[in-house]
Amino acid sequence: MFKITPAFLDEVGLGGLPEDQKEAFLAHLQEELEVRIGEYVSEGMTDDQIDEFEDIIDGDEEAIGKVLAEVGDYKSDVAYKMLVEQGGFTDGSPELLSEFASIKWLTKNRPDYQDVVKRAIESLKEELRRDKDEILAAANAA
Repeated sequence: MFKITPAFLDEVGLGGLPEDQKEAFLAHLQEELEVRIGEYVSEGMTDDQIDEFEDIIDGDEEAIGKVLAEVGDYKSDVAYKMLVEQGGFTDGSPELLSEFASIKWLTKNRPDYQDVVKRAIESLKEELRRDKDEILAAANAA
């Protein structure tokens, strides 16, 4: 998942937000991005697919186990290794297994997932660039 960082704020012209407001704004943007990605991903999916994916995200062991069984030797998978090495996950942790299963599920059921993420990010960036002056004025008035 794409992580919104202070560099993202700089990129859209919001690096000048007051320091005491940046963390909350970053969290808000991260949540907004996740909602948008979820909306885009769910377009064209069946109710059963949406339910299955939600189960994986929610950490349902049965749903995760089903995906892991389809993958086979998941610990040898490149995505799994990257999550352990770069994602800050503990090998074998429930959070890691849920994240890995969600990636594999999306690869199978929404092969355009990376494009969906890019579209959501670009849409958010455009809005922030357009509204940056208003956002900065409101932040500095608070």
